[in-house]
Order: sequence, then C-alpha cells, then structure tokens
Amino acid sequence: MTDDDIILKAENLYFSYDDEKTHSLRGLSLEIRRGRRIAFMGANGSGKSTFFLCCNGVNRPSSGTVYFEGEPVDYSRKGLLKLRRNVGIVFQDPDNQLFSASVFQEISFGILNLGVSEEDAAREVEDVIRRLEITPFRDKPTHALSGGQKKQVAIADILVMHPKIIILDEPGAALDPKHTAIVNHIIEQLSEEGITVLLSTHDVNYALEWADEVVLLKDGKLLAHGAPGEVFSDQEALALTNLEQPAVLQLFNSLCAKQILDRSLPLPRNLAQLEQYIADIHS
Repeated sequence: MTDDDIILKAENLYFSYDDEKTHSLRGLSLEIRRGRRIAFMGANGSGKSTFFLCCNGVNRPSSGTVYFEGEPVDYSRKGLLKLRRNVGIVFQDPDNQLFSASVFQEISFGILNLGVSEEDAAREVEDVIRRLEITPFRDKPTHALSGGQKKQVAIADILVMHPKIIILDEPGAALDPKHTAIVNHIIEQLSEEGITVLLSTHDVNYALEWADEVVLLKDGKLLAHGAPGEVFSDQEALALTNLEQPAVLQLFNSLCAKQILDRSLPLPRNLAQLEQYIADIHS
C-alpha cells in the first residue's frame, strides 16, 4: 500500500463535547484506503458519529490531525469548503440535513454554492435525480416525503457534488424493507463508481456481505480493523462491542464442528455461498 492509496487518515484524534471533561474520541488513529467499502460498528456512544463529523470538518479535534489526500485539514472557510466538496455526510436523520422548499431546490443548493453555473447545476441535478430514481417526487416539498424518500434526497444532496468519499451514518435507520433495499442499491452504485464509502451500521450480516473492511470502535478508541471475516471471528472484540457473530459464520462454524464442512474453506460472506458449500458435498 502506497501513501497515494490512503485518501483519509486520522492520527491520534481526541474530541470532547464538554471542554475536555470527557472525550468521545480518545487517541483514535486510522487509515482509510481509496475506493474501499468500510463498515463502522460499535455500541451507541462508541465514537462513530463523532469521528464521521471530524472527517469533513464539522468537528475539529481538540488534538490530533485529520489528513485528506496527504494534507492536514485546513479549517479556514476555503479549506472546509474544499473538504466538504470531497467528503460528504448523509446523516442518520435526514431531517437534520434537508431544509429547502422542494426536492429539486434541495439537491441544487450545495452545487450552486460551489459556484457552478445555474445551467450546469441544473444538468447535474437532473442527472442525479434520474440515477437515484427520484423523478416521481422531484417537485414535492421535502417535508412531505417519506423517510425513505428523504434518505434518497439526502444522498443526492451529496452525490451531485461528485465527492471522493461519502459517509452514511446508519443509512437503514427507521426505513421499511422496500426503502432499505433502495438505499442499499444506491450504496452499491456508489462503490461501483469508485467512491470511498464509510458506513455505520449495527447489522453484522449486512456488514459481512457488503464491506471490504470492518472497523470496531469502543469508547472512542479503535478496537479492531480488518477484513470482515477476520473481525467477525474475534469473539472477544464482538463481545466488547455488544455485537453477535453474523448468522452465516455461526452456521458455518457449527457445520465445521460437526465435520460436515471443512475449515479450510474460505469464510462464507452470505447464505448463498454457504448453501453452495453444502451443495458441493452432494455433487
């Protein structure tokens, strides 16, 4: 791995919401590689959202350094504008993000603030609306949208600015299965386009199948960071973060213990893979 592979780096970050009495981040160091899909996990209060807000300059660490593409974050107005164009956050509750009258105006706001002409901005907005299948409600007021539709618009807000990193804080929170599937499909598209995706979730089964890397946080510190199979095989770390091992791995380990499957097989990432292992026994 070269330095050019590292798009975002946190070095010994500390952050406090109460004048250093307590810390939400406590010496967190982490390297994010370009184009990766990274699932952040941990109990509520572990520091996930605080870290995300440090990544795009909303939170300024009380000590430590955030680097974007090898350069320390510049907290001047110009520096933060550049950072937020490249590192966008979709908040857990989209009502904290959406404020314009109509969907079209909402998606236009950020890109117009970057100094893009109205004609070019309109073209970019229409493209994002089409890609994210927002057309049926493009002229609706944002407050009249369903939770899933608001999440789609919140992602469009960021995507229209062509970020290099997109951060999603609990993207499936409070969504029904239909809209969860829509949002998951959008996340898949972002990854295929080469955007680095950071996502917090409590769903270990989704993280196992989706992520290239899993980060476990506890009390503002890095507890584990690695490939999903490696992290989810660490029972001690999972217990410390109140997480259970993904169901597929539990079943795989059970079948291996009964000598139905061989432990030399690669760890399955999903049920279909495990079913194939079982089918291969009888073929």
